[in-house]
Amino acid sequence: MEKQEFTITLYTENSVGLIGRISGIFSRRKINIESLNTSPSEVEGIHRFTIVIHENEEVVRKLCRQLEKQIDVLKAYFNTDDEIVWQEQALYKVPANVVTEKVYVERLLRQYGASTVVIRQDYIVFETAGHREEIDRLTEELNKYGLIEFVRGARIAIIKNSAGIHEKVLEFERREPSAELIENEYLDKRDGVFTM
Repeated sequence: MEKQEFTITLYTENSVGLIGRISGIFSRRKINIESLNTSPSEVEGIHRFTIVIHENEEVVRKLCRQLEKQIDVLKAYFNTDDEIVWQEQALYKVPANVVTEKVYVERLLRQYGASTVVIRQDYIVFETAGHREEIDRLTEELNKYGLIEFVRGARIAIIKNSAGIHEKVLEFERREPSAELIENEYLDKRDGVFTM
C-alpha cells in the first residue's frame, strides 16, 4: 500500500497527560506527526485533536483502533485531504521598508489574502491562512525580499461528511441514559461509620 497524507481527528475528554499517551502510541509505531492541534470541540467538555501523518491506510486504520482503546478517547476518525475542509495559518515578519517601497510585495500579500497584524517602523507582521502549498509559495516569495521570521500553525480541519460529535453524544445519551446520581447515605455520618 502506498503512503499518503491522512488527517486523524480524535474526540477526547480533557484530561492531564492524554497528549503524552497519544504521542507515545505514535512513537512506539515509529510514525512521525507532521502537525498536531488541540482545541475544545462543539460539545462542552470534549476536546478535539487534529493530527496529520503520512502513512498507508492499513496502518492508519490500526492506529485509530489503538487510539480508541485509550480510556479518555471517545472516537477516532481518519480522512484524506479530499474528505475534509482544512486550513493552516501563518505569520510573516517582513522589513517595513520592503513593503512600503516594493509594490510587488504589497500585491503579493493582497493576492494571498494576508492581513496586517502589527506595524512598526522596522517591520510589519502579516497573517494568512490557506493550504500548505500556498503558504510555502508565499514564504518562498517573501524570502527574496528579506523575510525576517516565519511561523506556521498546525492544521485545523472539519470533516465534510460529518454531523460532528454532538449528534453522537446525544444518540449515546438516548440509548444509554446516565443513571440518576445517588447521594451516599453515609457521607455525613463519617465518624460513626469509619471508626477504628
